[in-house]
Amino acid sequence: MPEFYESFIHLTFIGIIALFPVVNPIGSAFMVSPYFENLNNSEKRAAVTSITIYAFLVCMVSLFAGQWILRLFGISIPVVQLAGGIMISKMGWEFITSDQKKTAPDELGEDLNVSAYKHIVNKLFYPITFPATTGAGTISVLFTLSAHGAAFGSSAYFLNTGAILLSILVICLMIYFFYLNTKRMINYLGSNGENIVNRISAFLIFCVGLQIGVTGIKSLFNI
Repeated sequence: MPEFYESFIHLTFIGIIALFPVVNPIGSAFMVSPYFENLNNSEKRAAVTSITIYAFLVCMVSLFAGQWILRLFGISIPVVQLAGGIMISKMGWEFITSDQKKTAPDELGEDLNVSAYKHIVNKLFYPITFPATTGAGTISVLFTLSAHGAAFGSSAYFLNTGAILLSILVICLMIYFFYLNTKRMINYLGSNGENIVNRISAFLIFCVGLQIGVTGIKSLFNI
């Protein structure tokens, strides 16, 4: 029994280490923070909760049905990387070219706050959750982790799957924490600092998208 727990903890740790760089909850939180600018605390909490749930569901589908879905449509991971990279670059470019001029909260009014929340609702899954938070990198890592599992129904299978599920849960809790508290960290920088962070984040989003796309192209052409 001690060996079982030791193996479980070891596999869980491997899962967290493998997922953290590709999900990058800290960096992603700064990347998507401009979406939350006009939301109050309760609205932001509701939005972040939805994003966390969506991220968990994306991971679950990737873990248990991702390979089957891609095979069904004849899609390869490099193609997913290329498409995801294009979408992320598009999102970053929109942030870079957008007007960062902000209206004071008193001038916005409650009705505009509500409309801002309704506007972001349509973006909580795409592009905030997928591909900005859990994209092609997350899918490929989960494919790799699940491929190491033993035959279905065996104790080794349940051990491996349980460890991966716990890893996903830990990563999702990180997403919730950092997405919910990024604004507080940015506020310490002041208004000018916040604008700088948003601009840098937008540039990094664009660069991350390009990097993912280039990785997909290299895989497609075996460069």
